[in-house]
Amino acid sequence: MATRRWVLGSLGAAGALVVGWSVLPARQRLVGATPLPTTATESALNGWVRIAADGAVTVMLAKSEMGQGVMTSLGMILADELDADWSRVTTAQSPIDKIYNNLATVVDGLPFHPDSDSTVKRVAGWLTAKTMREIGVMMTGGSSSIKDLWLPMREAGASARAMLVAQAADDWHVPATECVVAAGVVSHPSGKSAPFGPLAARAAQRSVPSGVVLKSPAQFRLIGKPMLRIDSAAKIDGSARFGIDATPPGLLYAAVAMCPTLGGRVVSFDAAAALQRSGVRKVVQVGAHAGGTEGVAVIADQPWQAMQAVKLVSVKWDDGAAAAWSSATVMQRLRDELASHDGFAYYATGDVDGALKSAAKLVAAEYTAPYLAHSAMEPINCTVQFKDGAASVWASTQVPGIARATAAKVLGIAPEKVVVHVGFLGGGFGRRLDSDFVGQAAEIALAAGGAPVQTVWSREQDMTHDFYRPACVAHYKAGIDPSGGLVAWTATSAGQAIVHQALGRAFGLPAAGPDKTTAEGAFDQPYEWPAARIGHRIVDLPIPIGFWRAVGHSHQAFFTESFLDEVAHAAGQDPLVFRLALLKAHPRQRAVLQRAAERAGWGAPMAPDGAGLRRARGVALHQSFGTTVAEVAEVSIDADRRIRVHRVVCVVDCGMPVNPNLIRQQMESSIVFGLGAALHGEIAIDKGRVQQSNFHDQPVLRMDECPVIEVEIMPSGESPEGAGEPGVPPLAPAVANAVFALTGQRLRSLPLKLA
Repeated sequence: MATRRWVLGSLGAAGALVVGWSVLPARQRLVGATPLPTTATESALNGWVRIAADGAVTVMLAKSEMGQGVMTSLGMILADELDADWSRVTTAQSPIDKIYNNLATVVDGLPFHPDSDSTVKRVAGWLTAKTMREIGVMMTGGSSSIKDLWLPMREAGASARAMLVAQAADDWHVPATECVVAAGVVSHPSGKSAPFGPLAARAAQRSVPSGVVLKSPAQFRLIGKPMLRIDSAAKIDGSARFGIDATPPGLLYAAVAMCPTLGGRVVSFDAAAALQRSGVRKVVQVGAHAGGTEGVAVIADQPWQAMQAVKLVSVKWDDGAAAAWSSATVMQRLRDELASHDGFAYYATGDVDGALKSAAKLVAAEYTAPYLAHSAMEPINCTVQFKDGAASVWASTQVPGIARATAAKVLGIAPEKVVVHVGFLGGGFGRRLDSDFVGQAAEIALAAGGAPVQTVWSREQDMTHDFYRPACVAHYKAGIDPSGGLVAWTATSAGQAIVHQALGRAFGLPAAGPDKTTAEGAFDQPYEWPAARIGHRIVDLPIPIGFWRAVGHSHQAFFTESFLDEVAHAAGQDPLVFRLALLKAHPRQRAVLQRAAERAGWGAPMAPDGAGLRRARGVALHQSFGTTVAEVAEVSIDADRRIRVHRVVCVVDCGMPVNPNLIRQQMESSIVFGLGAALHGEIAIDKGRVQQSNFHDQPVLRMDECPVIEVEIMPSGESPEGAGEPGVPPLAPAVANAVFALTGQRLRSLPLKLA
């Protein structure tokens, strides 16, 4: 009811303007506000596809390619409906336009349970999608790329195909219904045929058709096939261009030193020693843009010159509000909030208090998770040239529109005067949803007299000036009846709200309302609780936080699945059987869990590892970004009391698998990423200063720690859902549950360390 009241209140506040606007039909997503840029030999048939005179097809990519494979999968979707020759298909980065705005992520971010089919949910989703089409942002995140563009890319391919067919039919004076298309060629039973190239220019002059008929799954030629990545060759031969590879003529380089205390400011600085170094052009103060931290920058002829000289700048800092906070005080504040507040209830059902009072056995526990850094392999970087009142920005960004607006604001020009070039991203994981580094690079470029400047952060600056996954504390309680059945479940967590901070940084909006990311992974699971209350208490702290791969699911899944395992053992039941009993009305989730258990050999005795150490299995199931993943981890403990993960079995149901190769790669990537965080991930803060600085004290998973990974994709005819993040959440609890099965020690804090 609380969610319903919040949504209705928000909609009501907008008044008649929203009501009147909402009855208008949804705006199209096929043709942009301005013509799609083309080369001399190309023709644009809509805002998503260009066809050259030689028949080459270019699919416009409105998402950032950061290793997840969207360049290939989105190209496949459009090319399939177009019936293009896949060997002639390439991609190019799209311009910034409203038709490319991400609708799916924001709609999925509304605080509703996935099982809800209420009118309020449908109306809120509809209005949100319409709003995001007009005032939203281009964004790659939330495992939404395929889900967001599944229909627009298909419609773009189908409408372009219809235009080509109509043109060929007119040329041949035959009915369009008699023409067929295959592998980039339109043909007619009479023997007439024409490749796309000669038809494209004239077809592009036709009106874009509406109401095109899309293929049925049985007609797909590319979708569902394990196609090879089209970006692999460039990454193998070194021709791929990442943000850091930008080299416009006359390029200068900048290195930065920001206040060691998060959010701190520059009081004064002495640049005399730095200015004496060879190649140094300027030393400038840089502000705190888009939630960043103030600092100083050295502009030099070469990167090494800038990196060495910035160390010589003597700075007096104002530490600011964060100096009052350390990891211990943060966690205590969160515990204090839980002691006095129930938080916002994201989900409630049944008489949970009564069920707890009548339960034969009670189980209670506290779970915690620390701050985490993103640690993307490509360092934070941005290249900006500001000349003659206009700017060019080369950036590894997940939000090109926000990056453009940030640069424009700093440079004092209209956004339309800024051109953003987005190359490959050497990892994003949510860090490049922020644009602090773009604003900083733009300010540095202001001092360069028209020359382009590439600003690159050292790993130390990156690690100590991130927007971290928030720390979180959660209190759980469950009631068990005499037969070992679950009768009550409560979960209340406390932590910062990412969306509140992110909206303030990007748009200057005030914090308001619930934030689904705080409790996702706790309240939105498929389990059929007899009676439950799941809530979160938002706590405002001066520690910068941001979207980290899988966001709230990344730690809430650890809490939920670990405690569920704990309750199962307290009830004297097998953890797998206990979970299945709570999924009677969720056949897809049951099937995923059962298949993972079967493939992993759940219940069968385990042989010792190569060193003769005992092994045990742990299981976890989690639903996130529309996708269900079950993982079983096989674990041993070595002589130094270190956790060794030998094998992970992963079964995923993400709807229709557009490209099984890419889904498998994403699950493998998620498991490696999640295991690194589970075993090593922790950012400690002391008086507002991050204590970890590089991979020596904040390691990623090493090759000798990587387990054997087996991935199975469940067949499905449902619409595609997310794949980039859902493999992360179940990993940590599966490992922790295996550790308990092996040692009897319940690990309730991340990272996982044995006593």
